[in-house]
Amino acid sequence: MLLNRRILISALAGAASLIAMPAFAQDKGLIAIITPSHDNPFFKAEAVGAEKRAQELGYETLVLVHDDDPNKQSEMYDTAIARGAKAIILDNAGADASVAPVRRAKEAGIPSFLIDREIKESGIAVSQIVSNNYQGAQLGAEKFVELMGEAGNYVELLGREADTNAGIRSSGYHDIIDQYPDMNMVAQQSANWSQTEAYEKMETILQANPDIQGVISGNDTMAMGAWAALEAAGRTDVILVGFDGSNDVRDSIKKGGIKATVLQPAYRQAQLAVEQADQYLTTGSTGQPEKQLMDCVLIDESNADKLETFALAD
Repeated sequence: MLLNRRILISALAGAASLIAMPAFAQDKGLIAIITPSHDNPFFKAEAVGAEKRAQELGYETLVLVHDDDPNKQSEMYDTAIARGAKAIILDNAGADASVAPVRRAKEAGIPSFLIDREIKESGIAVSQIVSNNYQGAQLGAEKFVELMGEAGNYVELLGREADTNAGIRSSGYHDIIDQYPDMNMVAQQSANWSQTEAYEKMETILQANPDIQGVISGNDTMAMGAWAALEAAGRTDVILVGFDGSNDVRDSIKKGGIKATVLQPAYRQAQLAVEQADQYLTTGSTGQPEKQLMDCVLIDESNADKLETFALAD
C-alpha cells in the first residue's frame, strides 16, 4: 500500500508540474535568427522581435550576428544546420553571397525566411519579407523636395553597394527628385550604412561643397552621423532626411534637428517571418507568395511622438 501511495503521489506531482508550465513552453525545436548587427537599433529590433515571437510560439532560439560578413554568415548557417534548426530567420549579408548558404540549408531540409533584404534568386527561400523600399524612398524624397523648396544643392549618402536596398532606395529618391530641375546633386557617396563613415564623409563633402542646403540619406544610422558632422560645422540649417524610423532620429526630429525619416516596420517584419515559419513547419505552406512587401510610412514632426522601436502607436 505504501508503495502504491508513493507512486500515486509521484504521478500527481508530475501532473502538477506539467500544468504549471507556461502555455508557450512547448518543445517545437530550434529557430536560428541571424541578423547583421545588434549595434544598429534597426537590426537589434529585428532580433528582439523574432526571438520574442519564436519563444511565444514554443521554439528555442539561437540568435547570431554576421556583421555583414558573408563568411561569418556562411559559418552561422553551418552552425544552424549542425544544431538541427527547424527554420532560419535571416537578414542577409549580401544579395549574391547569401544564395549559397540559403540553398545549402534548403538541401539539408531547413527552410529560410528572409527579412529586410532580398537575395538575387527565387525559389530557395520560403519567404522574402521586405519593406517596400521604393515606395518608402519616394515618400522621403517628396518630403525632402518640399522642405528644400524644390531647389538647391544637395548630397546623397548611399548604403552598402552589395545591399540591394541601397540601390532601390536611391532609385526611389531620384525618380522623384530628378523631376525638379533646380534640385542639384553636388555629391553622392556611400557610407556603408555606418554612422562613423557618414560623419567622416560629411566632413569631407562640406569642405568641398560648403554651400549645400540638403542631405538625403539611405538610412537613419548614416543620417545621425551626417547630422553630427553638420552640427560640428555649425550647419544645422541644412535639411536632412533619413530612412528607417529609428528612435534616435525620432528624438532629433522632435528637437528640430533632422527633418524627417521613413519608417520601415522592422519589429513586425521579423515577427511575421517567425509566424510564417511556424505555419510552414505546421502545414507545409505559408499561404503567401515568396516575395512580400510591407509599405513604409513617412515620419516628421506631425507623428514622431507616436513612433517607438520601429512601430507607430495607434
